[in-house]
Amino acid sequence: MSLKNKDFLKLLDFSSDEINYLLDLSKELKEKKKNGIAHRVCEGKSIALIFEKTSTRTRCAFEVAAADLGMHPTYLDPSGSQIGKKESIADTARVLSRMYDAIEYRGFGQEIVEDLAKYSDVPVYNGLTNEFHPTQILADFLTIREHCGELKGKKLVYMGDARYNMGNSLMVGCAKMGMHFVACAPKKHFPSDELVKECMTVAESTGATLEFIEDPMTATKGADVIYTDVWVSMGESDSVWEERIKELSPYQVNKALMDNAGENCKFMHCLPAFHDLKTTIGKEINEKFGITCMEVTDEVFESENSIVFDEAENRMHTIKAVLYATLV
Repeated sequence: MSLKNKDFLKLLDFSSDEINYLLDLSKELKEKKKNGIAHRVCEGKSIALIFEKTSTRTRCAFEVAAADLGMHPTYLDPSGSQIGKKESIADTARVLSRMYDAIEYRGFGQEIVEDLAKYSDVPVYNGLTNEFHPTQILADFLTIREHCGELKGKKLVYMGDARYNMGNSLMVGCAKMGMHFVACAPKKHFPSDELVKECMTVAESTGATLEFIEDPMTATKGADVIYTDVWVSMGESDSVWEERIKELSPYQVNKALMDNAGENCKFMHCLPAFHDLKTTIGKEINEKFGITCMEVTDEVFESENSIVFDEAENRMHTIKAVLYATLV
């Protein structure tokens, strides 16, 4: 299967077979990395990494993946680029694609990365937008395959605010791979009707099941994976914390919820997670609202059923697969 020169902007653009191909390639490249087998198949190529939103996992995953393939990455932080300020997105794309073999973008609206791809002569990758986070989903699915086996039919329950990139992308990914996706949240936090309709159409051809349930105990019964994310997305105002804590506290992932799912249920989180008071924001929230954890308890986060660090590592292997598949 050839994906050479294809952009990686959202999973809606890829077939189930193409996603499986990327996951199989990720597994192969991970095994090579673990066994010390060199795979510098992109020797001499370069990639521009545009980060309008900062990151730990996405930046490190792209930089190490690129280096392993023999590529040279250039990191452009919010102060290191004129994109959208003094230089249009179209002009930025046309300049960078004359100098680089690929461009990654992590930032705000999906329309920005789509415009970069429209005007670029080289592959463009979505490292995260407000609407989608496709590289994260590849890592999630590789991790689920490693711990739970074949994806088809597996039940994944997303707890919390499902209106943004993680809820959207997991729903799309599950629809593509014939999985059982459940968004568990207050109704106002469900994904948009438009995206749900599009995913329902996909599900008709893959055998996927998509559900939207407000009651946590009903939603998580028999789940293979319970997944959550922070309650306030990057770039949102601090003023929304109080409202989110009030609305989403009933959707916190705790031991009772995991027990309800079953002893084999795995816990996943794209990180960072507010599971203790060892962060500045965690301490501030504790002082203001008197809570010691938010979307997940420390007990669940540190449990044997938590596979969050396998998931984090797999960001590198799956991003490497995307680079390999689109550049070689």
